[in-house]
Amino acid sequence: MPGDVLVMGAVAYDPKVVTIWAGFRAWLADAGLPFDFVLYSNYERQVEDLVAGSLDAAWNSPLAWVRAERLAAARGRRVRSAVMRDTDQDLTSVVVVRADSGIGAVAELSGRTVGTGAVDSPQATLLPLSFLRGQGLDTADVTVRRFDVGVGLHGDHVGGERDAARALMAGEVDAACMIDGNHLLFTQEGVLPAGATRVLAQTPVFDHCTMAIVDTAPPGLADRFVELLLSMSYGDPVVRPLLDLEGLRQWRVGRTSGFGPLSTAVDESGFYGPDGSVLALGYRP
Repeated sequence: MPGDVLVMGAVAYDPKVVTIWAGFRAWLADAGLPFDFVLYSNYERQVEDLVAGSLDAAWNSPLAWVRAERLAAARGRRVRSAVMRDTDQDLTSVVVVRADSGIGAVAELSGRTVGTGAVDSPQATLLPLSFLRGQGLDTADVTVRRFDVGVGLHGDHVGGERDAARALMAGEVDAACMIDGNHLLFTQEGVLPAGATRVLAQTPVFDHCTMAIVDTAPPGLADRFVELLLSMSYGDPVVRPLLDLEGLRQWRVGRTSGFGPLSTAVDESGFYGPDGSVLALGYRP
């Protein structure tokens, strides 16, 4: 019966999403919480269903959070950021150049080509381009080459960032944008050979994914869901493999203080309207 089970949405950006949430579902059931999840192919549909009340909760990307908050407000509803991974807080993105490029300042990117991730990637497109504008670079004087891999997944698929990194080493772009953790990952993978690149610029910190809960969710079930997630221990042999797959050691209380830079980037680029409408030209999740 509706209201007897807490229903959460998650985007299937990778097959491991099924393993993670099926495992959490069993763990939550053992703890007495009736819980189920629905998988989505993209974040836009998930956000719309959350605000419509078809879902009680949604494991949202940061861009999905920005849209959910705007869409909910426009419809007289409210969403809250309930929990986040410890690895979602205080992240940065970097603008990387080849070590031998001779580019020493952001202003020197004028007239050059900058590689980014997918059109809807917060960390590899929206945030770094906003940061470069904030540093005084007129992005109208820059050729932005997007690598649209996994459009609709809000950058969860790192293929766009990886392709931008490859283009940097191939000399097809003069700089590439990526989250700082992926700069390290691509170096470990050999996509960016050790010592072959350097960080030209680094954004201020921002937050990433969050569990959004809509105000139509059954309050008792929603509160218990949050309580149980926060109680998960990395020392628990049942949940530890699932936490590893999801990329965290501990759930933390959610916050909204880290989404301001992305909201600004969304407005600058005209990606969403103030009411959460999708405005980005040619965006087809």
